[in-house]
Amino acid sequence: MDIGRKLKDLRVMKGLTQEELADRAELTKGFISQLERNLTSPSIATLMDILQCLGTNIGDFFNEETEEQVVFSKGDYFEKLDGELKNKIQWIIPNAQKNVMEPILLTLEPGGSTYPDNPHEGEEFGFVLKGSARLHIGNNVYKIKSGESFYFLPEKQHYLESRHGATVLWVSSPPSF
Repeated sequence: MDIGRKLKDLRVMKGLTQEELADRAELTKGFISQLERNLTSPSIATLMDILQCLGTNIGDFFNEETEEQVVFSKGDYFEKLDGELKNKIQWIIPNAQKNVMEPILLTLEPGGSTYPDNPHEGEEFGFVLKGSARLHIGNNVYKIKSGESFYFLPEKQHYLESRHGATVLWVSSPPSF
């Protein structure tokens, strides 16, 4: 870990000059400069004082957080084919079950459908990217086509079917797929 660089980044993020940090920590500007260039090392007590002046603590300062993946490509997707229902589900965000929402890419072949989902907590949203489908919610049936979206509370059994095929971006919150 580059302690000097990390201290400098934290100081700059807080909008402080070396002199302002030195005054707050009762140190010299030269000492802060040497720390930031890794020309000297602080004692634990001095480092704790500096970090307190920067609004953090030693535990958070040394905690190396791993950066979470933000962008996902086809190679990251998990795919499930259902020959009986004539559909393909692609989980386009890996491990989305741990998140608040779970987006999938649903491809319905002609005559395809999803398995009827029983009522559950949350919200459902979808956007038809290609083709057309029928959304069944309880006893109601809604026709949706390319460029249209849907949103509902899943308080009744629900599923999608398509006579001619469709591709749908479907988001469930909380995850239920």
